[in-house]
This record gives sequence, C-alpha cells and structure tokens, in this order.
Amino acid sequence: MAWFILAKLFSVLITIAGLGRSSEPEKDLEILLLHQQISILLRNRDQPIHTTNVEKLTLVVFANRLKEITNRSTSELGKIIRLFQPETVLGWHRELVRRKWTFAYKARGGRPRLNQEIENLILRLAKENPLWGYGKIQGELIKLDYMVSESAIRDVLKRHHIDPALKRNGSESWHHLMTHYKEQILACDFFTVDTLWLKRLYVLFFIELGTRQVHLAGITANPDAGWVTQQARQVIWDLTDGKTNIRFLIHDRDCKFTKAFDTVFQSEGAHIIQTPYRAPNANAYSERWVRTVREECLDQLLVLNETHLRRVLKTYGDYYNRGRPHQGLRQRSPIPRLQQSPTGIIQKRKILGGIINDYYRSPGSAPVS
Repeated sequence: MAWFILAKLFSVLITIAGLGRSSEPEKDLEILLLHQQISILLRNRDQPIHTTNVEKLTLVVFANRLKEITNRSTSELGKIIRLFQPETVLGWHRELVRRKWTFAYKARGGRPRLNQEIENLILRLAKENPLWGYGKIQGELIKLDYMVSESAIRDVLKRHHIDPALKRNGSESWHHLMTHYKEQILACDFFTVDTLWLKRLYVLFFIELGTRQVHLAGITANPDAGWVTQQARQVIWDLTDGKTNIRFLIHDRDCKFTKAFDTVFQSEGAHIIQTPYRAPNANAYSERWVRTVREECLDQLLVLNETHLRRVLKTYGDYYNRGRPHQGLRQRSPIPRLQQSPTGIIQKRKILGGIINDYYRSPGSAPVS
C-alpha cells in the first residue's frame, strides 16, 4: 500500500514538472481536448458513447494541432485523449482528408451543354431512325437550323445509353422480327435425358413462338443426319395440315442440323436463322421450354428407357399445350381451352401419376356449397 501511494505521488510530481515546462498554447489545447471529452461523456451518460460529426471534427483539429506544436507521439497523445484511442481520432482525420479529395469536381469553362430541347430532338431522331449515324443526325439538325457537332450528338446518345447506328440497327431488327413476325416463327432444339441405366437419349422438339405450342418431333439414341431430316419432314406435314404459316426457323449451330434439314423447311418458303455461337438467349423460347419440362416433369421421376420417355413427354406435352396456364400468354394455354361452366364441382386430374395436378369443373354437377 505504501509503495502504491509513493508511486502515485511520484507520478503527480512528474506531471506537475511537465506542466511547468509546457507553453501556454499547449496547456490551452490540452484543456480544450479534456473539456470536449467531458462534454461527450456527459451527453452520453446513460448510453453507449456516440459522437457527432462536429464533435469528431473538433477532436481531430485539437489533437492534430497539439501534435504539431509539441511533436508528441501517438502514445503520448493517449494521456490526453482518454475516451478514444488516439489511432481512432487520427483515423477520423484521414477519413476527412479522403472525403475532401473525392468531392465531385466541377470543371469550369469548355463547351456549354446543349439545351434540353435539342437533346430531346437528338434522342427522338435516334430512336425513330435506327439506321442513322451521328453524321446523318447532324445533317437533319442543320436542316432544322440547329448547329450541333457530331461529338456532341455522340455524347448525348452515350449519356442515354443508346448504341451507335450499326448496333441499334441490329438490335432493332431482331426486336422487329420477334415482335411483328412472332406468329410465323418456329424454333427447334435438342435436349438430352439420361435413363436409369445411364443411356443418353436425344429429344428433338419444335416450338411455335406465337402460341408457345410445342411439337415433340422424336426421341433417339443416335440422332444422325437421316433421322433428323425425316423428323423435319414429319413436322412440316403436321404444320401444313394445321394451316400454320411458318416463314422463319430458328436453330443453333449444332452439327445435327444439317443442310438437308434446312432444305426441308426452305422448300416450304421458310427462312433459316442460325443463332450466334454460344448465345443461348438468341433461342430463348426453346431454352425456357427445356427448363420447364425438366423442372416440372423430368426431374421428378426416373426414366427407364426410350419407350417410357416417349410416353412421359407425350403426356406432359398434351398437358403443356392444352391445360397449363402460361404467364406469357396472359394465363391462357397454347391450344385454347374449352369454355367451362362457372358452376360445377372442381375436380382434379392427376398428370403422370400425380406429379402434376390439373383442375377443372365437372360439367352438370352441382356447385360446391
């Protein structure tokens, strides 16, 4: 106990001696630092200490000024700054410096920005004329008594994320095709299914983009050129009987789609559209149907053999075309459903042993009370 008291007295004497050597500005800064910490402590008396930006700034200014005029180390500042670690206060200072140099810099001078009327006109011309480049838009503006440089037109289109003429023309052409000729487009693709005995089977299907109706062309373990061409002939016969006018066929660059396969459709006046390499989104309707048939059907059962798979896909295909509501068709089916009576008992039809449930009203039955 006696040694503890002596140590405390010795520490007080050293502090007093240090104060005697301190200058008046140094003493004032220490008093201000201590006063600021006491104010923070009193404001947060019954809760965790929280500092405002103003309090942080005040502590940073006092601490840095004290460090400059006394050349004290960070550990020596810890004797004055008691509520926080000195490194924390200096970190606040670094953050203030960083924010200062990340403020947006507003350039002065230079070319004035186009007024909103001209900018809107540039956007209108670009959207209404996808083949026009910067020079063509500039010429049209000059004709309308607007003097605008090509670089200014480029900056306006870039700022609004509008591609140059060639890119806009390509995207608009594809959008125009999918919008205006969707009822006349047929897409096809393969997908594979592995049986219980690890035999891989290939399924060829076609889908009408306008109605979303799916045609299962065939299933085989060896999809050679002759087999694929024969399935194409069968599909063309079925579509011709159904009075479907097909003008375009979309498929990828799989080697199974041979020249003879394309010739079958070209002989009926259809134009072949090959998707780009490694671009499955270009045949998105086919890709989406493959995902649907896997999630709703094939992932829920084990396929025994080719006969089993053919029966499963025929059953699911009938349900998909006639009974399944499609969000892309405003909850209609590819083949329109028969109008049901608003009365009657709601019945359930099990598809594929109950993997899928299809609901309908039983005609002539009394409604549920």
